[in-house]
Amino acid sequence: MPSQTRDGDQVMEDAPVNGQDGELPVAEEEEPEKQRIRVLPGSTDTAASFEFEKEDHTLGNALRYIIMKNPDVEFCGYSIPHPSEERMNIRIQTYDNVSVYDVLEKGLNDLMDLCDVVMDKFTIARDEFAARES
Repeated sequence: MPSQTRDGDQVMEDAPVNGQDGELPVAEEEEPEKQRIRVLPGSTDTAASFEFEKEDHTLGNALRYIIMKNPDVEFCGYSIPHPSEERMNIRIQTYDNVSVYDVLEKGLNDLMDLCDVVMDKFTIARDEFAARES
């Protein structure tokens, strides 16, 4: 039994480092990244709802805008189910037999391309400004 002090408290020894008896922690294998997009129930090939985890209005509005530029898309809208949850739902409906999965993939690729263009133009403008100020 650990020794006791005058007022009845027990003296506690230091806990081992990392919960082990002085041994170094063993490197754990990295887990594969969890899927952050899932298809919600009730979806078909031409009308589907998707849930994005850890996303908000930043991606939702930009992706909705890009997808609506596609002439094969009849409707695209997004919502945040609850402000305290990091989830964004997006609904896509297409004309004829156009796959919503292809439309979503094209929208994500087009948005990445747009971001690359904005980044390139910003970098060029920043470098030109820095050169003028030097």
